[in-house]
Amino acid sequence: MPDTELSLCQLFDPAVLANPYPLYKRLREQDPVHWDPFLHAWVVTRYADVVTVLHRFSADRTPTPEQLSAMGCSELNPIAQVMVRQMLFMDGAAHARLRSLASSAFSTSRVEAMRAHIEDIAERLINAFVEHGSTELISEFAEPLPAIVTAELLGVPASDYPFLKDWSATFAEMLGNFQHNPDRVPRVLRAVNEMTLYFRAAIREMEKNPREGLIHSLMTAEVNGEKLTEEEVIANSIVTMVGGQETTTNLIGNGLVTLLRHPEQMRRLREHPESIQSAVEELLRYESPSQHTARLAPADVVLGGKEIKKRQAVIAVMAAANRDPERFPDPDRLDLERQDNRHLAFGWAAHFCFGAPLARLEGQIAFSALLRRLPKLALEDGAELIWRENLGLRGLKALNLSFGAPADHDEEFQMIKA
Repeated sequence: MPDTELSLCQLFDPAVLANPYPLYKRLREQDPVHWDPFLHAWVVTRYADVVTVLHRFSADRTPTPEQLSAMGCSELNPIAQVMVRQMLFMDGAAHARLRSLASSAFSTSRVEAMRAHIEDIAERLINAFVEHGSTELISEFAEPLPAIVTAELLGVPASDYPFLKDWSATFAEMLGNFQHNPDRVPRVLRAVNEMTLYFRAAIREMEKNPREGLIHSLMTAEVNGEKLTEEEVIANSIVTMVGGQETTTNLIGNGLVTLLRHPEQMRRLREHPESIQSAVEELLRYESPSQHTARLAPADVVLGGKEIKKRQAVIAVMAAANRDPERFPDPDRLDLERQDNRHLAFGWAAHFCFGAPLARLEGQIAFSALLRRLPKLALEDGAELIWRENLGLRGLKALNLSFGAPADHDEEFQMIKA
C-alpha cells in the first residue's frame, strides 16, 4: 500500500482536520508537488506553485451528465446539470461572460455603500443575545449575518435566509470534500432540487414585479446581444448564494477562535480598532476559510520538477501556500499588523473571488462589533471545538462563548478607551 503520511486523506482524521497545518508543512518541505495515490491527484503546497496552478490551469473540471452516466453515477446528473453552468467551473470567454455580470453587484463602491446597513444587521443580531451572557456564535451571528446580506443582494426576501443557509451548507459539503459519499447524495439532490425551484419561482416573481438585486441583473443583462438562459441564471444564483455565505461564516468563526487563542493580539486590536482592515487580512491568511481547490492540467507540464500530464487533477492548497515561509516571514505567527500580506484565501487571477470586497467588509464589521460590544469574550468552560466535516471549506460546527453580564461590558469598555 502507498504511504499515507503525506496524503490529504489524513484530513478525514478529526485531529488532523482540527489542525491541518503540520500536514501542510510536511508536504511543503518534503514533496511540494506530491502525487497523492489515494486521491489520484497532484497536491501543490508552495506559494509560487499554487499561484501558477490558479493562474494557468483549467477550472473546467465538472463531469457532464453524460460522463456521469457512463461511470454509473447517473443519480448525480441533476447536480451536474447545475454545476456545468456555474462560472466557478468555467474557463476563458464562458467564464468571463458570466463573471462580468455577477461581479458588478460586488464592486468595492457598491459594497461600501452597504456598510451602514450591514453594521445595523450586526448590531441587531448581537442585541438578540447580549443579555444572556453567552452565545453559540455560529448559529446566532456568524451564519445569519452573511445569509441576510446575501439574500438582500440576490433580491429575495431577507426572511428566507434560514432556507438559503441550510441549502448553502449542504451544497458546500459537496464542493469541499474529496470523496463520493453515497449517504450524502440524497440530501444534496434534495437541496439542489429545492434551490432550483426556489430561484425559478423568484425569476417568475421578478418578471411580474422587478426588484433590484443580482437575480434581476442576471435576468436582464446582455453580453454581445445575448441574454443568459434561465438555467444559467439559476445555476449562478446558487453558486453566488453559497459563496456569499460559506466564506464569511467561516471567516467570522475561524477568526474569532484565532483571536481567543492569541489574547495579546485581541487586546491590541481592541486598543487599535483602526487596524481592523489589516487584521482581517491576517485572519484570512492564518486560518483560511477556503483551504484548497482543484484544477486540471491544460497540457503536459512540469511543475516543481514533476511531470504532470494533460487533464490530470491538481489540488492547489491555498492554506499551505498562505504559510509558506518563502513568501511570509514567520508564517505561523499571527501578526494582525502584517503589511505584505498578499494571501491566497480568495484565490488568484481570473477566478479570484468576486465577492471578496463584501466578505472583507462583513468580517471587518463583525469583528469590530463583537470586540466592542463584548469585551469579556471567552470560550465557555468545557466547550469543545468541533470542525465541520468539510475538508476544503474550513469552519466550526459551533462556537460556544461567554462574555459576562451586560453591565460589565460598559465598565470594561470605558477602561479600554481610557
